[in-house]
Amino acid sequence: MNKKVKLLILTQKVDKNDPILGFFHRWIEEFAKYCEKITVICLQKGEYNLPENVKVLSLGKEEISQKLKVYKVKSKLLFIFNFYKYIWHERKNYDTIFVHMNQEYVLLGGIFWKLFGKKIYMWRNHYSGSFITDIASAFCAKVFCTSKYSYTAKYKKTVLMPVGVDTDKFIKFKSSKVHKINNSILFLGRIASSKKVDIFVEALGLLKKQGIDFLADIYGDASPKDIPYFEKIKLRTQELGLKTILKFHDGVPNYQTPEIYNSHEIFVNLSSSGMYDKTIFEAMACERLTLTSNLNLKGNIDEVFLFKENDEEDIARQLVILLALSPEEKRKLSGTLRAFVLSHHNLSLLGDRMRKYLRKLDNNRYL
Repeated sequence: MNKKVKLLILTQKVDKNDPILGFFHRWIEEFAKYCEKITVICLQKGEYNLPENVKVLSLGKEEISQKLKVYKVKSKLLFIFNFYKYIWHERKNYDTIFVHMNQEYVLLGGIFWKLFGKKIYMWRNHYSGSFITDIASAFCAKVFCTSKYSYTAKYKKTVLMPVGVDTDKFIKFKSSKVHKINNSILFLGRIASSKKVDIFVEALGLLKKQGIDFLADIYGDASPKDIPYFEKIKLRTQELGLKTILKFHDGVPNYQTPEIYNSHEIFVNLSSSGMYDKTIFEAMACERLTLTSNLNLKGNIDEVFLFKENDEEDIARQLVILLALSPEEKRKLSGTLRAFVLSHHNLSLLGDRMRKYLRKLDNNRYL
């Protein structure tokens, strides 16, 4: 990326207060340093505070009336109409397209952008995919992901990228700023079956059965479709006798999570290796002892931080080991985790890598 680039970004939401997607606000800020102009088209917008060279356009999800929400077909048609309106009206304001996660944008706009000489890049990092993903990827000059176990990692055009954590904000707080609770365990993320919160709760049940002293917190919201899953987890918490030990909290904006990480000793992530959750690296950057089953990290971090995927007994075993470490051992190991994030997954590293690919070519056409 350089000062000549006029970039179009397509993403699901621009809202710095969103618990899941709020991090992307910082990504846009970082990309804006290297671009002449950025136009963002999102499905929904909320609160944002972006540089002057960034324009945000919403497809209108936040403005749809409750009556229209009942008619899903009508709302989707409205989104598609707005999409084509924006990519046409803004065509002189961008020469390169960056699609974040949502392959549908490439499927809708790919032919248009190809006809008008626009270069397309897609970021998609997830274990699942289909021939639809393959079609979308065919339109792209490059496909970006962070995990070598992502569905999109199989393409020759795929580039593995840093996760992109703002290590200036995700840091270890001084003791005067936040109180860390000893023997405290944290889960932070969406409440969904893909995040395997149920396995986390089962592991905590095993710790209690062994008489291990600990406290735990779960921060996150469930989408409407995941509410039954969430209710089962709450019921299981009571069955395991964890009601006074494990507390549930609503999801919080991404910019507030450093304080939550810092108030706990251990962070646990159970997502599959194809996802490579950013929360893993946010916790590491805050120098929290981070326990994960993600195979991308094998050989990169100490084995004490890794457990067998979907194995609550192995999670419990590793938690017992981490809880038993001396304060000095905890400090030393947590420091190695932050060092790993700084050298491999810093947001500035992501910005530098993106600058390499999202640059204007001499043969780009301006309309």
